[in-house]
Amino acid sequence: MLRVALISFILLVSAACDVQPWVKPYERANLADEVMQFDRDPVASSYLEHVYEARESARGAGITTGGGCGCN
Repeated sequence: MLRVALISFILLVSAACDVQPWVKPYERANLADEVMQFDRDPVASSYLEHVYEARESARGAGITTGGGCGCN
């Protein structure tokens, strides 16, 4: 019984590695649309992220990158 369960588990895991992507390359333009973004104002979100990084000394920990002291 244990051997059958182990073989079926191995077959299930190996079959999961062969999954094709659900999103086709020509459908990815629909996901890159502005409607699909989490934030409504990306400029304001970028500014608030910059202020947070400068105040918390967490430069590079978020999604934005850069260097300096944040005193501009």
